[in-house]
Amino acid sequence: MIDERIEQARLLLVAPEVRHSPWLTLGAAGLAAAGALLMAGVFVLGPGVRFEDPAYMQGSGYLLPNG
Repeated sequence: MIDERIEQARLLLVAPEVRHSPWLTLGAAGLAAAGALLMAGVFVLGPGVRFEDPAYMQGSGYLLPNG
């Protein structure tokens, strides 16, 4: 009786074999990259895009799209 329980306990201590999928690795890398882009606040808009404060630009003679 005790021998059976010891054998059952030994079977429970054996770690199951885990097979890693390359798709899981690719998905984790994509999720990490997307999170990094969102946290950094990176916007890919294209060349020549500038952001300037409209209140600062109001009296400087630049033409603004809305007046």
